Amino acid sequence: MSNVSLLPLPAHPTGLSWPTDDWETGEPGTHVDRARLDRLVDHGFGSQTGPEMGETHALLVVQHGKVVAEHYRDDFTAASTFPSWSKAKSITQALIGILVREGKIDIHARADVPEWEDPADPRHAITLDQLLRMSSGLAFREEYTDQAPSDVIEMLWGKGEKDTAAFAASFQLEHAVGSSWSYSSGTTNIVARCAARALGASGAAFEKFMRRELLDPIGMKSAEPKFDDAGTFIGSSFCFATARDFAKFGTLYLRDGVWDGKRILPEGWVDYARTPTPQTTAMLEADGPYAAHWWLERGGAGSFSANGFEGQFTIVVPDCDLVMVRHGKTDASLGPNMKAWMADVVDCFRG
Repeated sequence: MSNVSLLPLPAHPTGLSWPTDDWETGEPGTHVDRARLDRLVDHGFGSQTGPEMGETHALLVVQHGKVVAEHYRDDFTAASTFPSWSKAKSITQALIGILVREGKIDIHARADVPEWEDPADPRHAITLDQLLRMSSGLAFREEYTDQAPSDVIEMLWGKGEKDTAAFAASFQLEHAVGSSWSYSSGTTNIVARCAARALGASGAAFEKFMRRELLDPIGMKSAEPKFDDAGTFIGSSFCFATARDFAKFGTLYLRDGVWDGKRILPEGWVDYARTPTPQTTAMLEADGPYAAHWWLERGGAGSFSANGFEGQFTIVVPDCDLVMVRHGKTDASLGPNMKAWMADVVDCFRG
């Protein structure tokens, strides 16, 4: 996929402080359609709950390095922490990138998964790249209702909760390795354990690495990652943070993995994160385009995003030099309405 054309990532504005400690704020620029934006905010928050989009708890827009729009539902504030759900998958991708930068891991090598050590096991050949692209071929049912058999619910709250990666790694192949895309939270917890094994640290020691190399340098002070009993970061689902701190994470990717002059992610890692993974037309129509633990095009062509259950989003929009964060509680049946609303909000800032 090296021939895919990616939008250039904008540099941080000259003379503007980085938001490591706090964000600079400003008004939306004169190019912004303020009347349309106000209508959209009213639609998202006005009734507090709604039949079209569910609940919106937070909306934050950063453009050209400043917070230019920030709104919270009545019972939330800028200090409130929100669930990441699957936005944590993109944080896991960043941690792998740091280990790549440090020379501790090779994403194109066979993944370090003890359950697949036997060369006769067809899973033995699965690479970390295929895991990051949700193309391992493993059988895993990503269902979120009690009415349907759900491997993700069993992993997070059932028999797999004490060792999420071992549970996920126990699944057999449903498709040939690398031949089919299938979104799987189990896959990410395998990736998170690969990171721990490459580092030689788990539990509190791995969290110390997370904070030292990623969270502290960009000022994500509110971030609270969760670990299972085996010491694996539950990178599929659990890292709480404020909307402003999730925006910092998005800004790290908008700035090509560099923060205040320091390269945190290796060169080319953000481009890897947003280079499309092959999917069938049916998959694209059902789920939308996917890259490497980041989704694509939620904020228009060229955008990429960290997406979570019930409408948690951090959307990076290079052509607008913009990051948008949305948190809420939106049923999957209302997802198309919410996604259209978010795209409209982003479009207000295109001018």
